[in-house]
Order: sequence, then C-alpha cells, then structure tokens
Amino acid sequence: MRHLRVFLLLIRASVKSRMQYRFNFWMSTLLASLVSISEFLMVAVVLFRFQGIDGWSIYEVGYLYSVISLSKVVYRSLANDVHNLDRYLVSGGLDQLLLRPLPLLAALMTQNFRVLLGETLQGGGILAFCLYKLLASGQVGWMAVPLTLGVILNGAAILFAIGLATSTLGFWMTKVEVLQTLTEDASRSAAQYPLTLYPGWLKGVFFTVLPVAFANYVPALYLLRHQYGWWVLAASAGVAGLCIAAALAFWRIGAERYQSTGS
Repeated sequence: MRHLRVFLLLIRASVKSRMQYRFNFWMSTLLASLVSISEFLMVAVVLFRFQGIDGWSIYEVGYLYSVISLSKVVYRSLANDVHNLDRYLVSGGLDQLLLRPLPLLAALMTQNFRVLLGETLQGGGILAFCLYKLLASGQVGWMAVPLTLGVILNGAAILFAIGLATSTLGFWMTKVEVLQTLTEDASRSAAQYPLTLYPGWLKGVFFTVLPVAFANYVPALYLLRHQYGWWVLAASAGVAGLCIAAALAFWRIGAERYQSTGS
C-alpha cells in the first residue's frame, strides 16, 4: 500500500507538471486527434467503396481498429516511458530512478504520465459508432459492450508486455528504437485490420512471437462473428497473463545487468 500511495503521488506530480503548459497540451491533443481521425477516414473511404475487406464489414474493421487504438492509449498513458527506456540508459537518468522509494519499473512508469485525450476521443468515438451499428443490426448483443472493455484492458496488457520486453533489450543493445518500430508500431498497425489479410508466416508471428492477435482479432471472432466459444476470451486473457509474466521475468534479468553510468 505504501508503494501504491507513492506511485499515485508521482503520477499526480507528473500530470501537474504537464499542465503547466496548457496551450501546448491542448494543441498537441487537437493535432493528435486530427491525425488519428484522418488515418481512419482514409481507410474508411476505401472500405465504403468496397463494402468491407476480406469478408469483414466496415463496422467490424472499425471495431478492430478502435479496440487496438484504445489498448495503446491505456498502455502509453500508464507506462509511456517504458517505451523510452533507452533514453534513460543513454543519459544516465535511470540512476536517479534507482533512488526512488519504488521498484525500478514502477518508478519508470510514473515518469511523463500522459493524458492521451485526443486518441481516447478518436478511438472511443469510432468504437461507439461501430458498436451502435452492430447492435442495431442485431449482430451483437448488449453484453458485447462490457466484454469489449475487458478486451481493451487485455490488449493493453499484451501491448505493455511486448513494449517492456523490447525495451529490456536496451540493457544489452542500449538503443532499441528501430526494433521498437517492428515489435510495437508495425505489429500494432497490422492488428488494426483482419489478420486473414496476411500470409501464413506473418499470422504465425502475430499469434506467437508478437501475440497482438489476442489483443483484438481473436476476441472479435467470438464477440462479432460468434465463432468458437467463450473460452476464446479466457484464452486471450491467459495469453496476456503469460506475456506479462515473461516480460517481467526478462525485465528482472536485464535490470540486474544494468551498470551505472557514473554520471
């Protein structure tokens, strides 16, 4: 409980420091929203023209897109600087975090807490619209709404695990920005669309090495298309739990290897 109080206190301090520059905060929020919306609108125009993609309707694709986007929002809001660990390794800032009265990972997660309001409104708006259409057509029932919230949190856990494992490689490689483009950005972007679009070997990667398939696609097979059974959701949660456990174990190995910069 003491660690939790300190954790919440540091997050509060991080938010207050960001709000010192209110114009910058609101302007960056607006620009992020416009960029995110324009990305999906370009895809939506194509989907409306062809009435879907590989058998998935525009509302189903919008569901996949918004769920993985909101999972990213949760992950990057609560643990943004896990993604930026290599900066601390290069600058020596990790030494300062070691002095905090918190475990190293928790201290890192309190740094630069972000309020991704623009991405939240964009993802939430698309999700609400798509669920409304799917509910109106009778394709899904109202239970899909609370279950979708669970899917978003489950996806955030998977994205966090992938991000943490990739960043941990920085203890050996120092700079992992290029690798993060592959493991985090590329895999998340691919998961915005039905995985049936990709060749078999790539789908295998998304089900095993980078299991983003369980962040939105696999749960959607049950929630939207009524394939398989409820155990699909349980399996996705199990995958998320295994990913978190493996990433934390890998983190402990990497953190034990860390040597101070001496700065």
